[in-house]
Amino acid sequence: MAKMAKHIALVGKGGVGKTTLTTMICRYLEENDKGIVLAVDADPNANLNEALGMEFSSCISDVIEDTKRPHAVPDGMSKERYVEYRLQDALIEGDKNLDMLIMGGPQGPGCYCYANDLLRGYIERLEKNYDYLVMDSEAGMEHISRRTVQDVDVMFIVSDASARGVRTITRIYDLVKNLKTKVKSVYAIVTKASEETINDLQEELEKTGVEFAGFIPFDPQVFEYDAKGKPLYELPEDAPVVKASYAIFDKIKL
Repeated sequence: MAKMAKHIALVGKGGVGKTTLTTMICRYLEENDKGIVLAVDADPNANLNEALGMEFSSCISDVIEDTKRPHAVPDGMSKERYVEYRLQDALIEGDKNLDMLIMGGPQGPGCYCYANDLLRGYIERLEKNYDYLVMDSEAGMEHISRRTVQDVDVMFIVSDASARGVRTITRIYDLVKNLKTKVKSVYAIVTKASEETINDLQEELEKTGVEFAGFIPFDPQVFEYDAKGKPLYELPEDAPVVKASYAIFDKIKL
């Protein structure tokens, strides 16, 4: 039977800390020798590579947009074959057990539509080389809803520490339940929070119907690293974000 990677997806509004958590997941899996990881940045405002400390030269949307140029496809090669060939260039290979793909944002009408089947097929073949596929997505979950990634084993819905943000968990969860994609486990995580704010939000969290995995405290080191352009992957092991994230991942047996 062909090997299938375990799919982990993070969704939520912009600015709630999805990229930070995605980075922590990748680091956690590596440090605990869980296997080889493929990180996928599916947020149009892509910056996961910076958080992971990885450089890239092209993203998926660049490749697909480039194929629209006149005479882009070499003579004797089908457009489908050429797209798949170019998609290989978008794979960022890391030094450790971590590689990465950046989807990028739509650059024109139908940027993903005509190539969606090709992209899905490419990722299906590619992920056979990995134990985990970790996707940093957006609230709209475009790539999940289009089944670019087939099914999800663990989904984290991420919110900031506000009642309005927690209510967004419910709206996203409603989207999840209406997806054709199968999602096995769904957890809520609240970021930039404290025990006191979580107590205040307890009633709102219960209304979501989503299992609460835990909260991530405000960590000034995250802002310091971002300001200096330092990868969040390199945060010290005693940083509040690292300790809280790892405690959540241990609890749910990620």
